[in-house]
Amino acid sequence: MAQLIVFTDLDGTLLDHNNYRWEAARPALKQLRARRMPVILCTSKTRAEVLPLWEELGLRDPFVVENGGAVYIPRNYFPFPLPKARSDAQFQVLELGEPYQKLVRALDEAAKTGGIQVRGFSRMTDKEVAKLCNLKVAAARLARRREFDEPFVIEKATPQRKERFFNWLRERGLRWREGGRFLHLMGGNDKGAAVEQTSDLYRKVYTAIRTVGLGDSPNDLDFLAVVDEPVLVAKPDGSHDAEVRSKLPQIRLAKGAGPEGWKEAIEEILGRQA
Repeated sequence: MAQLIVFTDLDGTLLDHNNYRWEAARPALKQLRARRMPVILCTSKTRAEVLPLWEELGLRDPFVVENGGAVYIPRNYFPFPLPKARSDAQFQVLELGEPYQKLVRALDEAAKTGGIQVRGFSRMTDKEVAKLCNLKVAAARLARRREFDEPFVIEKATPQRKERFFNWLRERGLRWREGGRFLHLMGGNDKGAAVEQTSDLYRKVYTAIRTVGLGDSPNDLDFLAVVDEPVLVAKPDGSHDAEVRSKLPQIRLAKGAGPEGWKEAIEEILGRQA
């Protein structure tokens, strides 16, 4: 039987959209841990945000941060060298994204060229981010410790000027994705490329693997499109994202929202493997 590998978004998926709690998913996480099935967090969050949660969840598997900007792999996790990775005390790091300051400069220049008003995390205070994200100030401070991805909002723009703004970014090889609360500016990286590279590492370990992906928004499209079994978790109002459904018409729909839907989907998948 193929080894199951689970890739999951956080906000609105494994974490509740409003309070960021995950406890409703605990039974399914416990089953995955008991069966030694890897769970890879795949998020727009920073390493500084993910690491405490990763430890709280009791995970020991790699995780993807800042929309595929980097993959953090625990040292000695795979039984072979990773020559393209840099190492620190705890992880080997595959860096896939553009440096953060390059993105900040590009966002400012694109906004100036397009004649629109934008605000990225680099221009916000910890308190502003906390208010926008319903976070405590300490958590917002971690969210602003970015390396590969700049979340931003468009505050004022006509459709024509917005089009000029996005064209400027596109012409320079930069990309953006729509998350639950923000647009995200990034380089050539995305969650899909990070998931594919991580899956390739697992293929060197197991004879066969089956990848599952769980997300809730267009920001997850890239990685949901490359897994074997994509799952779309419901929004708090019970609906499912229309853009994801239109682009992935065969995607499985989890009825529940956030961690409740996550648990439901994982338990159904594990039930088929029993």
